Amino acid sequence: ITYEQLMDVFFFLHDATQLNRQGNDIATQYRSAIFYKDEAEKAKAEEAMKVSEASGKYQGKYVTEITKLEKFWPAEQYHQGYYEINPTQPYCSAVVGPKIAKFKKHFGELGMLRPEVD
Repeated sequence: ITYEQLMDVFFFLHDATQLNRQGNDIATQYRSAIFYKDEAEKAKAEEAMKVSEASGKYQGKYVTEITKLEKFWPAEQYHQGYYEINPTQPYCSAVVGPKIAKFKKHFGELGMLRPEVD
């Protein structure tokens, strides 16, 4: 997957106008953020955000932070593959499942990709 494709998916599935929340999840850990590793990624993220905001898909000002990646913290083991293990958990069936279906419908060619976990 290219960085540009990642930005397309991010702004397609993610409401970048919600400050410190996504849907019913509210707290700073749910803030809208993109972390970049170099100036090229930063420029691509800024451009993707500009294009998405100009599209009018979401009403309101975008609040997505574009921040230099300082350190990556992998999720705890119990979060790895959480949806695959718990597809009937209420949040997964009500929120995650529909988002995955939306992703597969719009980005079918990317639907079979799965990130490698170290």
